[in-house]
Amino acid sequence: MTSARWSAKSHAIRSSTAGVVSWPVIATWPVEHGGRGLSVAHRVAFYEEYAKADAPDKVNHLGEELVGPTLIGYGTPAQRQRFLPAIRDVSELWCQGYSEPGAGSDLAGVSTTAVLDGDHWVINGQKVWTSLAHWAKWCFVLARSERGSQRHAGLSYLLVPLDQPGIEIRPIVQLTGDSEFNEVFFTDARTDADLVVGEPGDGWRVAMATLMYERGVSTLGQQIRYARELSGLVELAKNSGAIDDPSIRERLTRAWAGLQTMRSFALATMDEELPGQDSVAKLLWATWHRDLGELAMDIKGKTGLVLDGGEYDEWQRLFLFSRADTIYGGSNEIQRNIIAERVLGLPK
Repeated sequence: MTSARWSAKSHAIRSSTAGVVSWPVIATWPVEHGGRGLSVAHRVAFYEEYAKADAPDKVNHLGEELVGPTLIGYGTPAQRQRFLPAIRDVSELWCQGYSEPGAGSDLAGVSTTAVLDGDHWVINGQKVWTSLAHWAKWCFVLARSERGSQRHAGLSYLLVPLDQPGIEIRPIVQLTGDSEFNEVFFTDARTDADLVVGEPGDGWRVAMATLMYERGVSTLGQQIRYARELSGLVELAKNSGAIDDPSIRERLTRAWAGLQTMRSFALATMDEELPGQDSVAKLLWATWHRDLGELAMDIKGKTGLVLDGGEYDEWQRLFLFSRADTIYGGSNEIQRNIIAERVLGLPK
């Protein structure tokens, strides 16, 4: 999808979803924050049925699943009153300002700065791989607010409006022609002093809480989409004759077994938190999906190297997109380090 087509699609989605209450996450919010106080089991049921219906991705999932719960857990009453209603009715979209050119998987290396100047924070720096920034009205930004601080110390979690002169957004054109990701440049950008979530300098703790929300029960819905992809690959293998190859049959079987493992793990951690569970889950699904993309290309064989009418088909797109699964959101190497150090107690 070209940048122009993506822009047209985003406008259509925003227009069609404005004012529509987002049920799955919002319903589990506490009643006092506009939710219905339903259980996690209700949320799981919705995600699975939503995925089975092959419904489209939610346009404001960052607001619903990350910003909203973070504000409920760490925000001030004024912040909740200002932002939660617009998240509930999908009238304001959000993006995540974490990764930088020099701080991707090693998030503690962020160098974007935020300096308090009277009633405003003044922000300078660059974020990259920022999903949906070209749609969003707001960005939650992790910035270094204490001069000379290192690593996890001295960071603040800021809510920043994107519609201002000090911010430039540049879409990144991917191999597929899509422009889902962006570079975001901050040049004396400003946000109100009271739009820091948590205490100034305590942004790392808030940012990690946000990541925990990101890797929650929604993976059960993700797994159903993966199962649909796997079923499609089985049909492709049958139709192309690749199913006659014993190695292809074995890899398809292993892929099915991997899906069952991911589902069992997700269900086991619904009610009981296990050490390192977020890292284990990310490692499982990212590796599985990357391998599925490679399997798709092997099943297609030589036809996988040819574009039909200049467009990638669904299996070529799967291969190209899944290459990034083991990198974004914390690379496989980072996840293994976390498991080794924090769960197994191995030396650094």
